[in-house]
Amino acid sequence: MQPKELLVQVLRHEKADSLPWVPFAGVHAGRLIGRSAHDVLTNEDALFDALMAVNRLYKPHGQPVIFDLQIEAEILGCELAWDKDSPPSVRTHPLADTMTVPCKCTLPKARDGRIPMVTNVMRRMKEAVGETTALYGLICGPFTLASHLRGNDLFMDMYDDEDYVHELLAYCADCAKHMAGYYTDAGMDVIAVVDPLVSQISSAHFEEFLSEPYSGIFESIRRGGAFSSFFVCGDASRNIEVMCQTGPDSISVDENVNLPAAKKITDRYNIVIGGNIPLTSVMLHGTQQDNMKYVLDLIDSLDDTRNFIVAPGCDMPYAIPVENGIAVAQAVLQPDSVREMLKNYVAVEEDIKVELPDYEHLSKPLVEVFTLDSATCAACTYMMGAAREAKAHFGDAIDMVEYKYTVKENIARCKAMGVRNLPCMYINGRLEFSSIIPSRDELNAAIEAVL
Repeated sequence: MQPKELLVQVLRHEKADSLPWVPFAGVHAGRLIGRSAHDVLTNEDALFDALMAVNRLYKPHGQPVIFDLQIEAEILGCELAWDKDSPPSVRTHPLADTMTVPCKCTLPKARDGRIPMVTNVMRRMKEAVGETTALYGLICGPFTLASHLRGNDLFMDMYDDEDYVHELLAYCADCAKHMAGYYTDAGMDVIAVVDPLVSQISSAHFEEFLSEPYSGIFESIRRGGAFSSFFVCGDASRNIEVMCQTGPDSISVDENVNLPAAKKITDRYNIVIGGNIPLTSVMLHGTQQDNMKYVLDLIDSLDDTRNFIVAPGCDMPYAIPVENGIAVAQAVLQPDSVREMLKNYVAVEEDIKVELPDYEHLSKPLVEVFTLDSATCAACTYMMGAAREAKAHFGDAIDMVEYKYTVKENIARCKAMGVRNLPCMYINGRLEFSSIIPSRDELNAAIEAVL
């Protein structure tokens, strides 16, 4: 049996003899061939060569062709900020100062932006490995795309102008359907709709604004002959059930979600769940043995391993050691031999000391934002955006700092603070917003309460 066939069996909810493995190696693929994130996201040959290296080294059952949630935003007028080792972030929001919905004539066409480069690589990958590996086409979900276009004001709009949000999300859902069609035509087996900001809203807001658009997107993908995946980052625990009700074939979650608990929900709907190897504490900073052990412990934590795909929690950071990716693959592909190898292994925790602020004696309010990395994680970008707006409003009356989880010292800081989910925001040492991006008024009121 080819690896692809195993993944297809699982997506069809059929009995499988082993578990499939899908490494979400986006910009990390560039590291395998010594090319930058910018190279693999803009250069056809670099992207193809990097993907072939992923296929060769990590022996996946399925793999994404590109992991960049800004492709659509760039076409629709957002200016991007590029970084050498991470995907670009959105720098400007064309609808920030105007509550309008773009004309449908502006929806991405197959020849726009970087779409031709991406679809060319998809066709090349289909020819090279399409018989053995299921290929994923990743598109930007409607809520995250709406945030790219509108900016942080979208979170206030949900309270102030519901009709506008419905109209903007309908436009963004149409965009998703167009992109899914281009990628399906290019040979993609799975269309993953990636919407990190879904974790930042309530289930009530999801049902009000996103249930209908997502049901339509997944039905469109199904009609196009591909499998669908609903990919969300952050603590989406409260939204797993309403996500299931939109009818995707699979759901992918990151380390913020208790996977065994989430799987009990997805199993009720007979939906596959994928995840959720931690990106930084394990894949980036852990040893090979740490990665192997995490995978085996994750598998063992599940009462039933049917309808399950082993995968990283999100886009793999560029600097993940290659040996750690290989270790995960080995644990999935050869679990019995790896169990024997690890039977006497005990993980060693680094004792990194961090000094926390003296919160009782601060000279001014302190806003601390804990993120995976605001340069690479969309939810973190908008959490930091809210904090920066507050800093601009209050000026020198407050202090503001970001702690990125990609830095080892900040992993220790999160443990010392008791941080459970990312992104989150503390004010004067107290948790104020966890996996919920505050509106401008909510954050300003929380700060004014301690001034």
